[in-house]
Amino acid sequence: MQARPVVLLTLEYDGTDYVGWQIQRNGTSIQAVLEAALSELQGESVRVSGAGRTDSGVHALGQRASFIPSRVLPLRAYVAGLNGLLPPDIAVRAAELRPPGFDARRSARGKLYRYRIVRIAQRAPLSARYSWQIFPKLDLEAMREAAPALVGRHDFSAFRAANCQALTTVREVRRLDIHALEAGELCIEVEATAFLKHMVRNLVGTLVEVGLGKRSPASVAVTLAGLDRTRAGRTAPPQGLTLVSVHYPPAD
Repeated sequence: MQARPVVLLTLEYDGTDYVGWQIQRNGTSIQAVLEAALSELQGESVRVSGAGRTDSGVHALGQRASFIPSRVLPLRAYVAGLNGLLPPDIAVRAAELRPPGFDARRSARGKLYRYRIVRIAQRAPLSARYSWQIFPKLDLEAMREAAPALVGRHDFSAFRAANCQALTTVREVRRLDIHALEAGELCIEVEATAFLKHMVRNLVGTLVEVGLGKRSPASVAVTLAGLDRTRAGRTAPPQGLTLVSVHYPPAD
């Protein structure tokens, strides 16, 4: 029996009203909504594999999800057809075929996350769903001085969630860039081979403490080496985080 090709979807979503990507008992997830729409489109039960398990309130511009259909529809059906079945805060941006054996999570070679901070004097409702609003001034240069210590292959135990179940805590951060944009906006981009649970949010929370003068730039390297989560900064709120893209080897 010939192995069936895999359909790979690229998804954009606003995660505000969901419990996260993964199916859970305590609320509606992105995965559950996508699988319901796919099952209706395909006329059969469909399970998908997501590239990243984004947390409750976290957004995506380029989440990837794969599945093996018993029959492959025209690729445009997975875009236009699914978008006609999905709610307004979830959209399929593209669909492509990958060879048998491909899996959105296991085949990934890296991910890029972006965290948005808005530095303002007073709260701003229109950016509250998509950023961390910080009212005190941040020392951007101090944050940039601290960032290089987090780049490279390290044990990131100090920056994972207490309930993280990863078998290994070693990850390789390829780059960590801090950009100052217009109107007081700050953008922190982190690219790595893979991430631990809450890793990006814990990195951001620690860097923000550097920017607020609560810890020195040099202390970040010490915290990383100490492997103790209690010594790192707070977990940044989820709404500022977006999964921008997932990287794979070139398709045949």
